[in-house]
Amino acid sequence: MADHEEPSARGLFGGVFARGGADTSDVAWLQAMLDAEAGLARALERAGLTPAGSGAAVTEVAQAGNFDVAELGELSALTGNPVPALARALARRVPQTATGAVHRGATSQDIVDTAAMLLARRVIDVVLADLAQAAAAAAALADAHRSTIMIGRTLLQQAVPVTFGLIAAGWLTSLDEARTGLVAVGSQRLAVQFGGAAGTLASLGDDGPRVVALLAEELGLARPVLPWHTDRLRIIDLAAALARVTAALGKIARDVTLLAQSEIAEVSEGGGPAPRDAASPRRGGSSAMPHKHNPVASIAILGCTRQVPGLLATLVACAEQELQRAAGAWHAEWEPLTALLRLTGSAASWAAELLSGLTVDASRMAANLAATKDLPLAEHVTSLLAGVLGGVQAHDLVAEAGQRAVSAGLPLRDVLLAVPKLEGRLASAGITPEQIESALEPAGYLGATDAFVTAALAAHETLDAQPSEGDDHG
Repeated sequence: MADHEEPSARGLFGGVFARGGADTSDVAWLQAMLDAEAGLARALERAGLTPAGSGAAVTEVAQAGNFDVAELGELSALTGNPVPALARALARRVPQTATGAVHRGATSQDIVDTAAMLLARRVIDVVLADLAQAAAAAAALADAHRSTIMIGRTLLQQAVPVTFGLIAAGWLTSLDEARTGLVAVGSQRLAVQFGGAAGTLASLGDDGPRVVALLAEELGLARPVLPWHTDRLRIIDLAAALARVTAALGKIARDVTLLAQSEIAEVSEGGGPAPRDAASPRRGGSSAMPHKHNPVASIAILGCTRQVPGLLATLVACAEQELQRAAGAWHAEWEPLTALLRLTGSAASWAAELLSGLTVDASRMAANLAATKDLPLAEHVTSLLAGVLGGVQAHDLVAEAGQRAVSAGLPLRDVLLAVPKLEGRLASAGITPEQIESALEPAGYLGATDAFVTAALAAHETLDAQPSEGDDHG
């Protein structure tokens, strides 16, 4: 699902922050509201509260192209939201026999909240498709590079050897966990909103609960226990699931930007789409420096994900709402939620391309590891010596050797095997040169790396074998 709309259709920054198929535009919002109104009309007809054919009549007219988004936006200033104007415009367009099926029993929040759930579901479907592509690419990288040894880095300093397969397996696991959380929210927490003026559905009398059930069935959304006008936990759950996705994607993008630095150069991004013409800038190019090949996809992902914590915080803050209807807090949700959906969709689209086209330079990884001159294996040597010399003495001996190696610019093995003082202490402890050589071999100090990669791949295969969330939609 990495295909994307032309950036010009989504504004000046749309190519970065509105990439992919997750549509959160005004037209998408309007269509979701109209779908909510049409679903309500069909539910009312099925409940026997409106004439036969009225649901179909409303549904036929409820197409965004039949309405003026700008006009509805202007009229929303009169009522605080666009639904009253939309309901009036919809009622004017349907046959006279169907007007009673338009917006009956509903309040504006019922339509906006239900539309938000529909919009979220559509975005989730797109995001899940992109995440599946990204996860498949991560799985392929993990499997292909399970034996590609590189230096591990902690606190941005060289640590001990790892494999690139393990790094990719970590990406894979976080992607799969984010997908699982998003599927759960999409299938369990996206519910219709239908409570009428104050959450009682008094205008429908005893028929209210039945209409709620029918509306949920018509729209393929969950049926809530009761209206949730001022209980915004569903919004928080949705926002948190989206934030988990962006957290996973941001970690991957940050890793790539670090490993793609010129001085490290262990990975690089693919070229991306070809320029439209010779005059167009090339992917990753700079306006000032012709030599640059910037990791654009990773940078774009981070540009999206860095905005998410503030949006999530705003939505959580909006959950404090008064009594039966909020005065402003509900309204404050619309734009942050829209932005969160859009940015998550864009980041997921970028990630699908990033991981599918990532280039891994195994020879550079080997060269960077060799340049450490055995120092990352100091822990392994210490473990070898500790059994003979004791932990403290072994640590001090290797630390001394390490200091000598650094000051002389020599590999650690040369110091351990050639300095008479150290050589004598090792010989007296029964430690042979062959044992030292073995302890300084990176491939011999990878621990459970291969088992972890295997476990991540197995978990991924199990997840992909399960039915997708989209299979449950009516």
